[in-house]
Amino acid sequence: MALHPNIRVLGAGLAGPEAALQAAKRGCHVDLYEMRPVRSTEAHQTADFAELVCSNSLKSESENTAPWLLKQEMRRAHSALLAAADQSAVPAGHALAVDRAEFSRLVAAAITAEPNITVHREEVTTLYPDDGITILATGPLTSPALSVSIAALTGSEHLAFYDSISPIVEADSIDRERVYMAARWDKGTADYINCPMTREEYDRFYDALLTAEPATQKEWEKLNYFESCLPIEELARRGRDTPRFGPMKPVGLRDPRTGKTPHAVVQLRSENLRADAYNLVGFQNHMKYSEQARVLRLIPGLENAKFLRYGQIHRNTYINAPALLTTTLQLREQPKIFFAGQLSGVEGYTESIASGLMAGIFAAALAHGRTPEPLPRGCGLGSLVQYITHADPKHFQPANITFDLLEPLDEETRRSIRDKKERHRLQCERALALFDDWWTRQQVQLA
Repeated sequence: MALHPNIRVLGAGLAGPEAALQAAKRGCHVDLYEMRPVRSTEAHQTADFAELVCSNSLKSESENTAPWLLKQEMRRAHSALLAAADQSAVPAGHALAVDRAEFSRLVAAAITAEPNITVHREEVTTLYPDDGITILATGPLTSPALSVSIAALTGSEHLAFYDSISPIVEADSIDRERVYMAARWDKGTADYINCPMTREEYDRFYDALLTAEPATQKEWEKLNYFESCLPIEELARRGRDTPRFGPMKPVGLRDPRTGKTPHAVVQLRSENLRADAYNLVGFQNHMKYSEQARVLRLIPGLENAKFLRYGQIHRNTYINAPALLTTTLQLREQPKIFFAGQLSGVEGYTESIASGLMAGIFAAALAHGRTPEPLPRGCGLGSLVQYITHADPKHFQPANITFDLLEPLDEETRRSIRDKKERHRLQCERALALFDDWWTRQQVQLA
């Protein structure tokens, strides 16, 4: 297989390294560009590859769930970053969560060990149609200069939503006498710290949340939040019980000390393998740091919490993918340009890695003179691409993988099988078979 030197990958978050590693192991030379530390962003704290900015969870590993299906397909395709996640996993019940630092270290080691990848620590500010094969994976915090260049190249305005980061507390500062370990419905192991609230404690916390002073709005902010990642105080404004049906949901979290289900629960998930830090699950917010300290210390068990990181807000930018991209993630008007990661319109860590995997495979095929073959519509990866390339361009919003995106079973099967879990099992079984057929064809082409 001839070496092809003309693949550039812009961005070393999650999608970029995955795309680079996939293309490199297919005989392509890859120039991987990352602007950090030359230029930082509003949210990143390091210049590390694959830095996880928000939570440390890659979602459910429960069999026959949509996130599980996507990861199963990625494992069968030898996703490098998912392998790093598996190696750096921390206890998280039925979810795959990672030690952030170890995860980044493993990704960096994989890139360093790959002779076909050259890393450039510099900002790319302009794009030209004759630049050769390029994978744009600069993420939701694409620099303003490159954003302008992308808009000029696509002829389309960017869309944007705003995402938030959950706070992290030091493990030793949690009052263990007031909390208990459990996983919801006892799924997986009891890896979550649960802070139970009585009605009175919840009401006091809720009232403080509503009156907390927000962080100062920056010039670049237009607070158009992503619906599935709302700040906790925004949820509270929708009604007194809204947080109790969201991140503070108590169902399935019976307190083993009392045998009763609390009025509300705040869950904390381990941040690393040492378990010396925990993040507040679903507690992204846009409050002033001093207000976060005051309000969050009203949570039972966190009265003396030491915050290692407060919540904050950051910009998320993405293209109008349905108007611009093909099912092989190529720009319709410039097929040598591929998009991957959150910039392409997927949402979530796993989905970003998945899009990088696909973009790397597609770009390598093009580099070797072949026509990239789309994923089947019926598999998880194919369903994700189907959504971002076929949604209504006028109302497009980024999406996580869900069963709503997967191709439904035929009407007769849906009528005959009422059990939702069984229908999901059949969808996953069909999806994996379709993926395996596609994957076999890719290996034949590589032989």
